[in-house]
Amino acid sequence: QALSELTGMGGGGGNLQEMRARLLTERRVDMRGLCNPSDFHRSPYLSARGNIANIFRGSTEEGYKAYHADKYDEDKNPNGIINFGTSENKLCFDLMSKRLTQADMNLMEPPLLQYPDWKGHKFLREEVARFLTYYCKAPAPLKAENVIVLNGCGSLFSALATVLCDPGEAVLIATPFYGGIIQSVFLYGNVKLVYAYLDSKITGTSTRPFQLTVEKLEKALQDATAEGVTVRALILLNPQNPLGDIYSLSELRDYLEFAKRHELHVIVDEIYMLSVFDESATFHSVLGMDRLPDPQRTHVMWGITKDFAVSGIRFGTLYTENQDVANAVASLCYFHGVCGPVQYKVAQLLRDRGESVAPYWINQVYLRANHARLKAAHTYVTDELKTLGVPFLNRNAGFFVWIDFRKYLRTGTFEEEMLLWRRFLDNKVLLSCGKAFECSEPGWFRIIFADKTHRLQLGMQRIRKVLEEREREILAEEKEQPCQSDQDGKADSTDEVIFVSRHQEPTCAGSSNLGDLIGLLQQQMRSSDWLQKNTAEQFA
Repeated sequence: QALSELTGMGGGGGNLQEMRARLLTERRVDMRGLCNPSDFHRSPYLSARGNIANIFRGSTEEGYKAYHADKYDEDKNPNGIINFGTSENKLCFDLMSKRLTQADMNLMEPPLLQYPDWKGHKFLREEVARFLTYYCKAPAPLKAENVIVLNGCGSLFSALATVLCDPGEAVLIATPFYGGIIQSVFLYGNVKLVYAYLDSKITGTSTRPFQLTVEKLEKALQDATAEGVTVRALILLNPQNPLGDIYSLSELRDYLEFAKRHELHVIVDEIYMLSVFDESATFHSVLGMDRLPDPQRTHVMWGITKDFAVSGIRFGTLYTENQDVANAVASLCYFHGVCGPVQYKVAQLLRDRGESVAPYWINQVYLRANHARLKAAHTYVTDELKTLGVPFLNRNAGFFVWIDFRKYLRTGTFEEEMLLWRRFLDNKVLLSCGKAFECSEPGWFRIIFADKTHRLQLGMQRIRKVLEEREREILAEEKEQPCQSDQDGKADSTDEVIFVSRHQEPTCAGSSNLGDLIGLLQQQMRSSDWLQKNTAEQFA
């Protein structure tokens, strides 16, 4: 309602087209997740757009603000909030701080302090092209003229939405997905998102939970078209945030062929491409495909924020063969440029080849250590979840685990999910709830594991405390209301998702490892009352 009112501000009589756009805005953007109605105040100093920007909040804003006001510090604030909500790699400061302060990083020449080509300095774009050619396994050398540099992938999403869509048009994306994209495409471009809802049930052609299929994309596109919404593009996240899925080559080809049939642009976000930390998982870049179905409508994003553990350095890059798109985005680079000294440091980082053809420090030092640390942290958190009997998706990419807390919801609603999220926050641990990712099923949470051991241990202790308290409360409620099933209105997670193993090709989809089996047995023991009824004393 707030958005509808604000859209009508700014004077002038509304016509039918404006009213239709307003209604589409109400349908496509769920303001409950974007702003707090109790905080709403229409400022006389702002335009309609300014008022929307003023009240616009990402679903994670409340927790993020609380965290910055009460950060955990081992010495200064040991009772502060531990942040398992923000997707940052906190495992490699030692490596990156040493590399970024070495002598070769400190060059200062006049061009670095002057206005650059808005696409980015040529020396940097050439280095990015060589870097992506190598790590994306491109069949032919990528070209610097197709590279554009901006201050982060959020700016890239915003710029692409603005140049590919008109206000009120939409981009298709599968849920759950990184919720910051909503703000990126909406605040500047007034572009909406159309959702292809994925769920945990394995049905039809699906071979794993939350699997994206062309059928689901087709249905979402048809529904949007029936509602009069014009969809211009498809967003793919690979590896996927928050699921950790890595798309196979055949899946990527299917998605791109779908987009070509409907003349949709495809924006592929590959920002976690070097954060695949297990050798059993293989990442396939779109830029490594032998043939793109529609190269003029395929645009690939990457940045150093995640893969190089430097989220404070705002750097993202776009690779597109479409020069119209490249030039249009470059026009917006005036507002989203990267300063010259940072461009030089990034180029030095990416060109670290040593004596070999392959980047020496990156491969032999950084990636080896980073992958080992990510794997160890992931193992620690998932082992703790297994001990707690909590189902989760067991993937090997990114910094996150997608967790099933549905059994801790009595009624299975998003309101109850938010209460559980706030309870974690009250106990000084910040997680991200499923609603922040537009998940269609209440009760799913994302936890970030790319953190130091002492914070992981303390954070998991706080999570365990909340879950055990919640378990006792649910048991007490069930005793008071014995006739009500605790599974009303929600699927039995033990039937749907149990420590789902890493992505397998369909022929291997039924396989599971010993750890998964042990986790399943632990969960069944915890959820059963057999041990309570059959104690050692009773047997004696």
